[in-house]
Formats: sequence, structure tokens, C-alpha cells
Amino acid sequence: MAKVTKVLISDPSLRDGNHAVSHQLSADQIAAYCRSADAAGIPIVEVGHGNGLGASSLQVGLSKTDDETMLRTARENLVNSKLGIHVIPGFATIQRDLSRAVEFGVDVVRVASHCTEADLTERHIRYCRSNGKTVFGVLMMSHMISKEMLAEEARKLENYGAEAVVIMDSAGYYLPSDVKERIECLLEHLSIPVGFHAHNNLGMAIANSVAAMESGATLLDGCSRGFGAGAGNAQLEVLVAVLHRMGIETGIDLYRMLDTADLAERDLLKEMPSISSLSVVSGLAGVFSGFSKHVRRLAEEFDLDPRDIFFELGRRRIIAGQEDLIIEVATELATRKKEGL
Repeated sequence: MAKVTKVLISDPSLRDGNHAVSHQLSADQIAAYCRSADAAGIPIVEVGHGNGLGASSLQVGLSKTDDETMLRTARENLVNSKLGIHVIPGFATIQRDLSRAVEFGVDVVRVASHCTEADLTERHIRYCRSNGKTVFGVLMMSHMISKEMLAEEARKLENYGAEAVVIMDSAGYYLPSDVKERIECLLEHLSIPVGFHAHNNLGMAIANSVAAMESGATLLDGCSRGFGAGAGNAQLEVLVAVLHRMGIETGIDLYRMLDTADLAERDLLKEMPSISSLSVVSGLAGVFSGFSKHVRRLAEEFDLDPRDIFFELGRRRIIAGQEDLIIEVATELATRKKEGL
């Protein structure tokens, strides 16, 4: 394996970060961040509802700013940086959502599925490729299956036309050794680049991102100040600084990246991402970080320990999009508690 000397950075602060503020980013906030990120030379700036294009709903959260406004605003304020979006089939349709994204000049489309459901991405990937867009396939909650099964799913994405495959540590569950095993296995089975998206539940986001790069990954995600669901993502300005110290080229101006992170803290974040006790439990349980707000609310409503809810969600292998099952779990735990079981 050739040593990686250059990494493509994708910044989902305006998409994953939307989770952290209940999808309430405004058009003005999006515009200001895009201008700063563009000036810093961030290669790809991803915009959207936390669950991607077309996901605004009562079930997973209503966006303050509609998709059209977000796309138009970002497009108007990105000159050099590419405009990226996250698309989950089932939330996003081709006719309603992807066609509109193409119309607004999106450059990079990341088509995502749960790690065992790559089959669902074929039509979306082929549509975007046929319209001349750069398309990455994304496998979420990638810790939930073996490295061999992950490689099988990734091969499907490549066969459908994906130009890279990104695996997400959606629950912040991995340790560097886990990342190394999976990235190396993917590279053995694919002929396209591989990327990694980290969450910080166990404090491993930067270490895991570096492990991915050292194992051959050439695409890495990071958010300013770690702005993202749950305990947050890999903190982008730290990741860029670490990569620069290691002699890895990112094309990003470090001073302006630091300015962008300061802007994010001042104008986007309601509170700094932190590794709370519940975030640690979420990571250990292997459960999507974005469930934290739902779990806290239901724990209070049913007089339960939120940690018990998270571990039960982990035992049931609940994934993003199954928010309604959190209520079912809380109800059953409350019944058990009442009956002394």
C-alpha cells in the first residue's frame, strides 16, 4: 500500500451539525459559514437536514430552513469549495429531491444507507452519475457488521457507480484498531478510494481518522468545533492541524480554518460538543449519537435511567430512522420496572 500524502476533506458542519441544533440552522448562518469555509479552502462543504435531503419531518425533526433555500444559499456563497449533500433513499426521492439538487448545482452527492442495505442506493447513485455529479457511496453504522460483510456491501456501491466509499462510525464505537482492519479490508476489495467519518463518543474521533488515513483512506470528514450529533464529530480544525503536522496535504489554509471554527462556535453552536456520560454509553452500546435528545426526554417522562434505554437500544440493534422504537423500548422498560423485573 502506497503511503497517503494527500487527503480530501469533506465538511458536514452544516449537515451533521444540524442534528445538534434540532435542524434549526438559518439561511443567514449557512451563508456566513459557507463564505468562511470557502475562504479557508475547504474542498467540500456539505449542507442539509441532519438526515440529509428530503428528511425534514415530524419523525426525525422539522428543518427551520427548507432544502431549496439551503441549497440556493450555499450555492450562492461557495465559489471554490464544492457543494455537497447527503442523501438517504427513503427520505430523498429522485423525482422530488435529487432532480432539484441537480438543478441547483450540487457538485458532490453522498448516497448513504445502513451498512447492510447498499441495495437501496443503486437508482440514486446511477441517477446522479448520469447527471454528471461526483457520487460517493456511504455505509452508516458500519460497526454493526464484520469487515468482510462491509466489503461486500461496499462492492455493491462501486458496481452501481460510486466513485468512493465512505464508512461512518455513526455511534462513535470504533477504536483505531477497528478502523485499521476495516479500511485495509475495503481497500483489498475495492478499486476506488475509501473514506472515513468519525464520531467522538469515546474520544477517539481524531485518532480514528488518523488511523484511517494511515491505513490508506484518502477521504476524511470533520466538522468545525466537532459540530455534530451527540458527542460531535472529528473536530475539523484539529484534524487539519494534525494532518499538516504529519506532512499530509489538505489544501486548507490553517489560519482561515481556525477562523471558520471560531465563527462556528460563535454563530452556529448553542453549546460546545462534549463527551457526556450519556455519550459514552451511546458509544459503548453502539447506538446512533443523534438519539440522545429522544432518550433523555423519554427517560424523564417514564422515570427511567437513560443509560438503560441506550443499552437496550444497542441490544435490539436499533438504527437511525427507527426513532419510534425508542418509545417502545422506554414503555417496556417502565413496565418491567413497575413489575419489579
